Amino acid sequence: MKAFTTAAAFCALLTAPALAQSNLEKLGAFKVTGTKEHTIIDQNSSAAESIREVLQGITLPEGFKIELYALVPDARHMAMAPQGTVLFVGTKKSKVWAVLDRDRDRVADEVKDFAPSLEMDVPNGVAFSKDGFLFIAERNRVMMYPAAEFFHESPDVVAVPIVPQGELIPPEEESYNHTARVIKIGPDDKLYISLGQPFNVAPPEKLDLYNEVGIGGIIRMNRDGTGREVYTYGVRNSVGHDFHPVTGELWWTDNQVDGMGDDIPPGEINRQTAQGQHFGHPWYGGGSVRTTEYAGEEVPVEVVMPAVETVAHAADLGMSFYTGNMFPEKYKNAIFSAQHGSWNRTEPVGARVMVTFIDDEGNATTEPFAEGWLDENGEYDGRPVDVIQMKDGSLLVSDDFANAIYRISYSE
Repeated sequence: MKAFTTAAAFCALLTAPALAQSNLEKLGAFKVTGTKEHTIIDQNSSAAESIREVLQGITLPEGFKIELYALVPDARHMAMAPQGTVLFVGTKKSKVWAVLDRDRDRVADEVKDFAPSLEMDVPNGVAFSKDGFLFIAERNRVMMYPAAEFFHESPDVVAVPIVPQGELIPPEEESYNHTARVIKIGPDDKLYISLGQPFNVAPPEKLDLYNEVGIGGIIRMNRDGTGREVYTYGVRNSVGHDFHPVTGELWWTDNQVDGMGDDIPPGEINRQTAQGQHFGHPWYGGGSVRTTEYAGEEVPVEVVMPAVETVAHAADLGMSFYTGNMFPEKYKNAIFSAQHGSWNRTEPVGARVMVTFIDDEGNATTEPFAEGWLDENGEYDGRPVDVIQMKDGSLLVSDDFANAIYRISYSE
């Protein structure tokens, strides 16, 4: 569905009561909420210099450099507006940030909260349609903001709940665990939203409900919230997905089962070639490693094994295909992805940006691209979350530990 699909929603909102109580109802009726101020993040604080010192120790292939782009609290998944004027950054807390580089020097000069008149609950997932609609996936709601690239200056913005509060998942299934949704718009102009299941290993009594709702999977719907269906099954907790720019196939990362040891099970990057494919959870903990809870049971589904097995517990999160022209040709259509870093490994791993090369047959190999946020003492100086491409072909990398966004560029 295209821009059109919001027309009915707008008309419905225009009929909201004139004396509506909630801020969302007021915004739907094009009324002011009384919110006057944004939260502004100082871009010249002492934290900036500390981060720049850390970046001096990041290793990259020859010709690449990494620089601080912005200070952004709790920076998670990112979406660049179609005109390239504003970067929107989700968090696992209660804010989405608008990041502006007004003088176009590739360093942000303004960071402020977006739509502060609205309450948000884990607004991790952000995505833009090509025609300028911003979608934000929260713990249990999906919101659409028309023309957010141009209306972000006001605390009050047009806001349309395409999946109202409590309808993304059953309210009784709301959890504090694995609730960072990722949302992307596919080649079919539909929304694809990941729904991590809250357990380490999903128990048998939950499987029928989860398969029906799409928890432990990726769901698909039209841009107005209609036509919801489960697209992907057998996912533990995917926090990154994107579409191959040539084939249109869905690729996604998956965080695998904890508590099985330092080196098993592997993390995953998966390739999906058709709707309805199953990727193994809860019978498999990662790759071909069976979970203890379901060991010895016959697997009742046909399982698609991962395209890439990554190092165990590195926490592969956000990913994007590279389509720009700044980087050398070998990076065209490769995946850049973030490893957030392990929390339960004897020797920590991860905290780096990876690159995955895919051949014409779909075979994939992964290697480190930017690393050094995990120091020689095993302490984190940063924990990358997401990677996206700027219009000039450079990359942005978010970091929710350092509260920063970095820019990676290339020159010969």
